Amino acid sequence: MKHLILTLMLSLLISCQNTAQNSKAQNAIIHANPVEVPIKNGKARAYFASGCFWCVEAIYESIKGVDEVISGYSGGHTKNPTYETNNTGKTGHAESVEVIYDPEIVSFSTLVDVYFGSQNVTQVNGQGNDIGSQYRSIIFYQNEAQKEIILKKKADLSKKLNAKIAAEIYPFQKFWKAEDYHQNYERLHPNNPYVRNVSIPRLNRFKAKFPELLKEKY
Repeated sequence: MKHLILTLMLSLLISCQNTAQNSKAQNAIIHANPVEVPIKNGKARAYFASGCFWCVEAIYESIKGVDEVISGYSGGHTKNPTYETNNTGKTGHAESVEVIYDPEIVSFSTLVDVYFGSQNVTQVNGQGNDIGSQYRSIIFYQNEAQKEIILKKKADLSKKLNAKIAAEIYPFQKFWKAEDYHQNYERLHPNNPYVRNVSIPRLNRFKAKFPELLKEKY
């Protein structure tokens, strides 16, 4: 009986999430023209989602040429999403990061390599035990050149692995900064059980694969 109830609850949750992702409002976001964020003080911005933003923020913070990474929400159809509303799976948003970087040091193409190289690229709607549309993988493009880079790398990876790559490709619209307590979470809370058992191991796996991209302190 308990197993049946849990199954029904999971089915309902997935149904709600699928409804959010397939709504008219969400489809309008997916098919909108991309918004290009201008370079400011020599720094560009890129946006990615691939599971818990604590993990993704720490990974991109380790890259040479990256000045700052901010955790937040993107890809959805609702305004002013919060951690609580986003976790319902009904906002259409995914936990995302804003990567502020120097394009003279690290290219957008390399940031996409980091993206694919730091996650389970075949897992749909989640990473590891973080399950739900709010944890799905999305790469956001701001112009056609970025879109072409993403499409080619995704196709090449799919061919290499002989598998379907889960990452969705969205035109960037808006990034909503997450609550202050989410920022720099892994660095500020190294003894948190999730950080110790999920975030840090994920970062270490990435560092072992891409040592040439790391800042000196890493």
